[in-house]
Formats: sequence, C-alpha cells, structure tokens
Amino acid sequence: MTSRLNPYISFDGNARDAMKFYKTVFGGTLTVNTFGEFGTKDTAIAKKVMHAMLETDNGFTLMASDLAPGMEHETGNNITVSLSGDDGTELRGYWKKLSRGGEVTMPLEKQMWGDEFGQCRDKFGISWMVNITQPQA
Repeated sequence: MTSRLNPYISFDGNARDAMKFYKTVFGGTLTVNTFGEFGTKDTAIAKKVMHAMLETDNGFTLMASDLAPGMEHETGNNITVSLSGDDGTELRGYWKKLSRGGEVTMPLEKQMWGDEFGQCRDKFGISWMVNITQPQA
C-alpha cells in the first residue's frame, strides 16, 4: 500500500450532509460508516458519522467524521483545503460549486504571481483555496 496525505475534516453533526455535498462537487465514490455500525450503544451518537471517505476519479481523497459529544468544535478555523492545477475549466467548475451558498473571501482572479487564485468558505464553513496555474512565458 502506498502512503496517502489528505484532508480530514471534523464536523459537529453534519458530516454526512457535507460529504454528500462534496460528492456533488467532485464526483467519485463515497463511503460512510456510523458509530452504530462499529458497535456503539450510545444512541446520542449511533447515527453520527464515525468515518467517511470520498475518493474521486481524479485521485482526490477527502475524509471526515462527526465529533463525539463533549468534544470541542470550531467550524472551519483549523483547516483549509487547497485545489490546484492547470485545468482551468475543471477548477473553475469546482470553485463555482464550492462557493455557491457559501462566502467568497477572495475572488477567483489573476494574482500578482500570474496564476488565478481565490478563496471561499463553503456552506459548511470549510475554507477552500483554488489556484489555477498559468502557462509560463
């Protein structure tokens, strides 16, 4: 097995909705397991997501879970997910879907280093950076 590095986002009870949303943005296969499926008898968390993984055809992997009761959660301040590459059409499509219903904190536009770059917070409070690499002159 090869090593993998990917974002893992904690949610306060809406991990399933968030991961379904990300599946509509990126496509791919979504696997969701609840605490109950792994044997918890605590009805307060039995239906909450213990682990979810979205694997896309482009090789993206995004993981998430709901926090157990009593664990502190602050939406969006501990992670920013970065999307980058040179396929402007694809990346602009992701940008459009991610920013819909959320907040654009920096418009996706040409920056001083020559690339198109933008930042947004999606409707679940997660921060995203999108960088579209421009051909070098």
